[in-house]
Amino acid sequence: MYHCFLSAAPRILAPDSRLHSIMNQPLLRVHKLPQTVAESVLAGSTVIVVDLLRASTTICQALASGASEVVPFLEVADALAAAAKVDRSSVVLGGERGGRIIDGFDLGNSPAEYTPGTVAGRSVFFTTTNGTRALRHAQAARRELVGAIVNLSAVVASVKDCPRVDILCAGTGGRETREDILAAGAMVHSLCQTETKIWQIDEGAEYAKREWQSLLPAARAAGRRPSDELALELRGTPGGRNLLAIGLDADLVACAQIDALDVVPELDRANGCIHL
Repeated sequence: MYHCFLSAAPRILAPDSRLHSIMNQPLLRVHKLPQTVAESVLAGSTVIVVDLLRASTTICQALASGASEVVPFLEVADALAAAAKVDRSSVVLGGERGGRIIDGFDLGNSPAEYTPGTVAGRSVFFTTTNGTRALRHAQAARRELVGAIVNLSAVVASVKDCPRVDILCAGTGGRETREDILAAGAMVHSLCQTETKIWQIDEGAEYAKREWQSLLPAARAAGRRPSDELALELRGTPGGRNLLAIGLDADLVACAQIDALDVVPELDRANGCIHL
């Protein structure tokens, strides 16, 4: 079986792989924070932006519930100004600051709020503390996707044939977060299960993969599903503790549901909107 390996470490390839040079093998990297990687490094790559708690999950849920698009904004004022220029009935203002719904907005950043009844057929103008900024940081990428646990298999399938994949974690307040690392690790783990190619993975990807893989035997030992184990694990992460402090425990469970949605949100550079 083929498997991935650290690009920095020497490796003897299996006999049937000797025709593949290092230069021809696809590259998979994980960046713990936007500020740890220059925008130019992401140029030409397929970038998966991960803000597990909760922007990535909420964007997936909004589009799965029938929103026509999600339009990311860096600032609250920008989202409000854009909404004032269109038919307000066609737009849902959604997002958070400090984890809570923004004054004047229709919805916060809880996935459960984004039901077909609230968003179907409407544009979601969306701004969050960390996730929308990570999306902006990857603007030089060839493709920019939104990844989470709820769309794990779908997003992995969409990038498995790409020559270069960068997973960009949003973090929280400029600090890396275990929840994003676990989600990135799940993606690396899944990509490394393919038998059709060998991935070069960097140290960030190797670390994230180990973190995710450590969760799986813990789940088996406790007789729990990986999703249930992840939900428990999220309670101790930086983002998880923030949500617990404001009474949003249910969001941790929602964000931990592996493959709950079969969607791959992608940013359209032509109009700055995220579509399926």
